[in-house]
Amino acid sequence: MKAITLSLLLTVISVSTSISQTKWSFDDAHSNLQFSLSYMLVTDVEGSIVISEATLVATGDDFANASISVKGDMSSINTDNDARDEHLRTADFFDVAKYPTVTFNSSTVKIISDTKYEVTGLLTLKGVSKQMTFDATATKNVRPYDSKSIVGFKVIGTINRMDFGISKETPSTMLGEEVQIRGNVIFVKE
Repeated sequence: MKAITLSLLLTVISVSTSISQTKWSFDDAHSNLQFSLSYMLVTDVEGSIVISEATLVATGDDFANASISVKGDMSSINTDNDARDEHLRTADFFDVAKYPTVTFNSSTVKIISDTKYEVTGLLTLKGVSKQMTFDATATKNVRPYDSKSIVGFKVIGTINRMDFGISKETPSTMLGEEVQIRGNVIFVKE
């Protein structure tokens, strides 16, 4: 009787664990990571980085306590100027040879409203890790061609380049310290 009860308990735990966690596949073709910062106090320089990997694991459809991770390829940095992009890859800025990726791993996902969230986690850039909070809007839909559920996260936030040791010798009157981050990350329900 004890063996049957233990076996039944393990089965229930196994089934509830697989039901409670929903995995989502990363849609890299429709995801992007952008940034902008002021230049000479007169305009903004904008650029992008390719998101090479992203994961989403959720315990429900409201994404409370979801686990989100994103990895960007720093060698893909693109500001629409080849010479500037090459300079950004050097040790003067991102030192891509030594630090080829930027990563974000969530620690909490807090629901603000039906579609609004605060996502807090560890951002690692140029070998420096800092706890950061970003605002996110999640929008769900169903793809018409295969009836799969999708969710898109629009993420915005601000980081300080000095916190991550990026071109610390460049004065803020030449290159702004605050960097606006915008990301669009799409996942498909498995």
